[in-house]
Amino acid sequence: MRPGLSPSRIWRLVCNPAPGRMGYALRMAAGCTTTVLVGEIWQVPELAVPALVTMALWQKDRVTNALAGVGVNVAVLILLTIIYGLIRLTLDHPMGLVIVIALLSFIFFFLGSASKLKPVAYMLGLITVYGLIAIDEVPVGEVVTRALLYTDLFLAVPGAVMVALGLLICPSPRRILTDSIAARLRMACCLLRDPDERIREQATDMLRAGTTDMMKSAKMAGLEKIWSPHDLACLRQAASSSVAVLALADEASRSGLSQPDTACLIRTLEDMAAIFADGDYPTAIERPAVSPASPTACALADLLPDFATPPADDEKAPSQKKKSGFLADDAFSNPDHVRFAVKGTAAVMLSYLTFKVLNWPGIHTCIITCFIVALPTMGEMVSKLTLRISGALVGGALGIAAIVFVMPHLNDITGFLVLVFVVSLIAAWVKTGDERIAYAGFQIGLAFYLTDLKGYGPTADMATARDRIVGIMLGNFITYAMFTSFWPASAFDRIGDGLRKLADSLKGQANASTPQGRSDAIARTQSALLESERTLEYAMSEPAHMRTDLPRLEATQKALDDAAELSEELLVTPGRPDFSDRMARLEQIA
Repeated sequence: MRPGLSPSRIWRLVCNPAPGRMGYALRMAAGCTTTVLVGEIWQVPELAVPALVTMALWQKDRVTNALAGVGVNVAVLILLTIIYGLIRLTLDHPMGLVIVIALLSFIFFFLGSASKLKPVAYMLGLITVYGLIAIDEVPVGEVVTRALLYTDLFLAVPGAVMVALGLLICPSPRRILTDSIAARLRMACCLLRDPDERIREQATDMLRAGTTDMMKSAKMAGLEKIWSPHDLACLRQAASSSVAVLALADEASRSGLSQPDTACLIRTLEDMAAIFADGDYPTAIERPAVSPASPTACALADLLPDFATPPADDEKAPSQKKKSGFLADDAFSNPDHVRFAVKGTAAVMLSYLTFKVLNWPGIHTCIITCFIVALPTMGEMVSKLTLRISGALVGGALGIAAIVFVMPHLNDITGFLVLVFVVSLIAAWVKTGDERIAYAGFQIGLAFYLTDLKGYGPTADMATARDRIVGIMLGNFITYAMFTSFWPASAFDRIGDGLRKLADSLKGQANASTPQGRSDAIARTQSALLESERTLEYAMSEPAHMRTDLPRLEATQKALDDAAELSEELLVTPGRPDFSDRMARLEQIA
């Protein structure tokens, strides 16, 4: 078993032309560039921070983008109140400032681990703590006014850009949903033809995503209040059915279909994909005439007439799924949340102490880095450390190259904005890819913005580039050392929970009695598979002394492979005689 991702796999993820990825990256780059332009006009100090906030929070569709932008602007008011009170308490009291920074760091790291805020908590913590640290760099007489104004601009500018620009250039969440369904149907066609290994790899990644993102798009489309509830119910069912079709196509690519059956199915799926790509959905789909001798072809053909037909009680009986609160159920009972917050706070305070003792203000980026790179388990820290460092080096190299070769030839702001857009597009392309490489994209943007943006404009100071890259590397090192030295949390400990969740999903899939029920069930199974596979990947990336039970990891890998095949086979033959035995093996490993 090879630990983590291989370099070739990472490169394929970077280059993967996933449907909608380029448009998403272009819009994100445009948002970051617009933030820089507004910052230049309003002379926002430390312009890199608003640009980073825009890149971190930019969303695919106009509704989610607007909600995120409004949320950021609401957060500004709360943060201003908090910071004003803290400044009044800590002004001229250095020790009080240190204590407040430590308390705030702990709170935001805890919320990032034990609440729904997740990455937003880290971003809010970054802004608040950085605002307090920046106090020492302005005259005492103006400290309160400037600190409040700068913190306001750090979040208000990205929020305003996300609302105003996002509504203009981002598509509707319904269009995102229909495009996602069309992409899965077209990938199913690729699998039914003669697929190569790369197509299979891309199909598996798409299959494991389940319907999570598509259901979020459907929810956001409902908030627009311009679409019929019945149409959205049909699209939600089509999203689940598209996952089932993709799974059956994967099964068919392994078992093999006759040429007439393949041609018939491909023709129908391509016609359906074209309708979804136009923003609509098919209402009367005829069952393809496939040979009854092929169970897989029959299962796929039987699924298509009800592809976008929701259950009769879809609108009358909405899901009774228990709504979770703001905090996780184990927020105050699981010590891992507190330990994570303590480690994150220790990393921030050690970085703060280092940059104060060295009297080297230029490396303040080490504190920003601590909020960005903290991860809960050793496996995640190890597997993504290379991506972080690589991203920072790439972004820093682009920033230095721009200072040396590009900046001297720029005569106005237009050329500089073009430079910002190009590098932002590179960073956004990586960030909008697979979640396993997204950190590298953000680090590219982080290093470039912190290198080439100083004060409220571009900089040609090489010392700035040097200092800020040193700060990023120092922050990475301190965070890694802290999280791997104290209470190192292993991803290995989470494998059992993931396998039990997967077993429950497979049982639900086996007990489903309708085509719609089976489609919904396999979507949940694929999401559970993704979670377990990621956990195993992180566990295999950990140091050898933490991977003491290699036979169990190997058995887990085999069990996940078998579960993936079983989830597809249940769509063809729901009442499989070997289901109980295979489930027993899975539960035994869990």
